Amino acid sequence: MTTLLVLTSLPSSAAAETLARHLVDCRLAACVNILGPCRSIYRWQGAVETADEVPLLIKTSRDRYAALEAAIRESHPYELPEVIALPIVDGLADYLNWVSRETGDAAGPA
Repeated sequence: MTTLLVLTSLPSSAAAETLARHLVDCRLAACVNILGPCRSIYRWQGAVETADEVPLLIKTSRDRYAALEAAIRESHPYELPEVIALPIVDGLADYLNWVSRETGDAAGPA
């Protein structure tokens, strides 16, 4: 099973923790790292914007990606949230197997 690292950013630490806990509770993610606040500069609807955001690093399985993306879109406060999935091509086998177990069907209800 392929493991993914999914990136998203939230407007506050509280929003980031709420989403992270929801994703883990629903077994859509095995682990979510909440990083320190950062400053984002981006173009939105023709204007350059600046925002303080809290990035999340979400570890999940490829099989759970669609449900994870839907959960992020459903609960994310942004009109267009950043959701980027990167395949993990290598890593500690025991850790990658743990991610697979925690997000797989054998882990329990999603």
